[in-house]
Amino acid sequence: MESDGTRDTRGTHPNPVPRPTAPLGGAGVPPMPAGAPPAPTTPPKPDGSPFLTWLRTPRPEAPPGIWRFGHHPRPQETAGRVSDRSLLTGALGSLLAALLVWSLWVNNLVPHKRIPLELVTPSDWWGFDPPRAALTASAVYDSVFATLVLYYFARVGNWKEVLRRYVTERPQPSRAVRAGVIGALVVWLVVWHGLLSYYRLAVSITPRDWYVSPGDPVGTLDRLKVLKAVLTLLALSPFAAAGGWLGLLRGLSRTQPVTESRAASAPDLVVDWPELYAHGQGATAERLTEEARTGRMNDVDCARIRRAWDSVVADPTRLGAFTAAVRGDGARACLHPSGHRDLPARTALHDLLTSQVRIGRYADAERVPPARRGAGAAMDPGTLGTSLLVVGPSGSGKTERLVRPVTESLALQALAGQAALVLVCAAGAPVGADQAYDVVIRPGNRSSAHDLDLYGGTDDPDEAATLLAEVLAGDWAEVDLRRAGTVLSQLLGPFRAAHRRFPSVAELRELLDGEPSALERLKECLDSRDQSLLRRELDARARQAGMPGDPGILLADRLACLDRPAFTGFFDTSADARPFSLRSLDHPLRVRIDLPERAHPEAAQLLARLLLAQFTACMTVRADRSLFAGLVLDDATHAITAGSVRALRRLRESNAAVVMSLRALGDVPEHLRQPLIAAVGCHAAFSGITTWEGSLFAQAWGTEWVETTEVAKHTVFADQPLTRLIHAVRKLGTGKPVTTDAVTVRQVERERWSASELAHGVPPGHAVLSLTTVRGEHAPPLLVDLRS
Repeated sequence: MESDGTRDTRGTHPNPVPRPTAPLGGAGVPPMPAGAPPAPTTPPKPDGSPFLTWLRTPRPEAPPGIWRFGHHPRPQETAGRVSDRSLLTGALGSLLAALLVWSLWVNNLVPHKRIPLELVTPSDWWGFDPPRAALTASAVYDSVFATLVLYYFARVGNWKEVLRRYVTERPQPSRAVRAGVIGALVVWLVVWHGLLSYYRLAVSITPRDWYVSPGDPVGTLDRLKVLKAVLTLLALSPFAAAGGWLGLLRGLSRTQPVTESRAASAPDLVVDWPELYAHGQGATAERLTEEARTGRMNDVDCARIRRAWDSVVADPTRLGAFTAAVRGDGARACLHPSGHRDLPARTALHDLLTSQVRIGRYADAERVPPARRGAGAAMDPGTLGTSLLVVGPSGSGKTERLVRPVTESLALQALAGQAALVLVCAAGAPVGADQAYDVVIRPGNRSSAHDLDLYGGTDDPDEAATLLAEVLAGDWAEVDLRRAGTVLSQLLGPFRAAHRRFPSVAELRELLDGEPSALERLKECLDSRDQSLLRRELDARARQAGMPGDPGILLADRLACLDRPAFTGFFDTSADARPFSLRSLDHPLRVRIDLPERAHPEAAQLLARLLLAQFTACMTVRADRSLFAGLVLDDATHAITAGSVRALRRLRESNAAVVMSLRALGDVPEHLRQPLIAAVGCHAAFSGITTWEGSLFAQAWGTEWVETTEVAKHTVFADQPLTRLIHAVRKLGTGKPVTTDAVTVRQVERERWSASELAHGVPPGHAVLSLTTVRGEHAPPLLVDLRS
């Protein structure tokens, strides 16, 4: 990587960036969070079950922002869905009513109940000694009435919905057990205890000679028991179909043979790399399968090797190197240049197969759609690609609960060869140990092994001048950026032509001050014939220096914050220096830059603005955009300028994004607040923001149509004397007049989140998260519990 655009640092020129380090091993591996596969140096298990369990866990397609690992979509609830309490109450009430009606019927308390039966049967059947046909007709008549009663009250009590919701929609084996319990209860009451007339009907229509044995009462009882058994099977058949008993029994019978055959010979299509088999790489796939099953592979290895195979599919000439690496190194093939296969510690749940990081859980609140309530909230490059703005006061948990999980996710993806990360934070911020990064830059700290390129790695003086003008004067309304860029271009062009390098901080400040001797020395280094145009630029700069409105003095004053003894030796531009440049993000690097916010706050603000400007400039012109590049600004208080806001809109097409954290929107110039919110696709408003900040988010998130119910109470005026008396007694007892309710239901348009709700309705540890993907999919602003 020495010649790939990465710049070496002071005193470390022979070593590439990032410098390879020894792999993590032994006691250096921290405990992993629940749900993550084992670390690479965990002693292998015979079956590799933790990793294989993670790998085989389903990841169904889901809307943006849903944690897909093991996600089970909730059934869609319609607007007219009856609540569980109302459904069960109605079903139980209808059942009791059916039993009451049947009790009245069988106890002959229903007057004239036999008249319809006697009208359609011979009159001589109903004497003192009715024939068998009369008994059969009576049983049929009672059974028909029982069927009508059950059908009517089943419709009234919505028994079909009860069975669907609590039996047929349940997963196995709960579905089969519930159907069996209900079926056993019905059989016990109807068949064995004769609650309804169906058993009497079955006995009546069965030939008497079949079950009656003269002189053998025991045989008669046995044959009646056989008849009850047949009726039991017939009564259980609908419950068996509803419970899926046949499918469950087939599944249980096949479980053992399938497991044995899979363990013996059949390859697992998930673990055994079917894409490699499809391309004739069976030996390579078998080596990876063995690594997975013996526990020598972790999630980073799996994602990294899959990424390497994707590059082979795109460029078949890499196939030989890929197969040789896998067969020789196994799970350690295609390692990251650092040699790391995991981070020293993880504070969040990550799923590298989907590149997601779990940041919390959607709250079980009214403002959250039922389909998302209780589901995990996650972010991935598909949503981060539109950039993320995080706003919340100090102590609200921005860094701990959102910025650090996102940073960890990008760092793990960098180890898997999928992303590049640049984290800009204050010195001492809790964003991970130094071992979690390939490059750690500490401007102003003598112990820093790496330096920073002030000019962003460019060789074009005009590009460098435009970049520095935006950084030095982008937040000053009284300075014209075009004039500032012209001043810098008048100096950087001649200096590079004369010295084959850009000026250091001290040299550039001296030139901006308009010191005549410095300008004259630079002019003498230029050839009067071949570089006459550059000499003319210096003459123009000398004439403008010191004149009213000259931006050079203001630029020199702003640059003076970096011309301090603490920064001596930093931002070196000599021929031997190779400082780190953001143009190196064509490689999967993990970079952390610690800004000296306490000792040198002005310098820290200037460097944050410089890094943001360099990142947006480098990403929009990079040729290889296969890697996702992310810049994380833990505190973007003074980094936002008009130029950076415009540049944010162009990052989506470059497969790059910026994560910005702000304590308050008041830290952003007023004319940039609304454009900033509009430029990023993802927003997170933490608890504690003010109402005027909430109004900006509410305006950006827009409105939605909701159904509202209005209840108006009207006093009832009675005309009849008796009704007036009843109302008077009721008013005397309750102290309130008799009223009636007038309910009005209508559709109204309201804000998704009002300013007051954002300021006072977001609990501590929560945030309102709105997401937009690079493909244009939207997730509405929803309340997320970041503590779970």
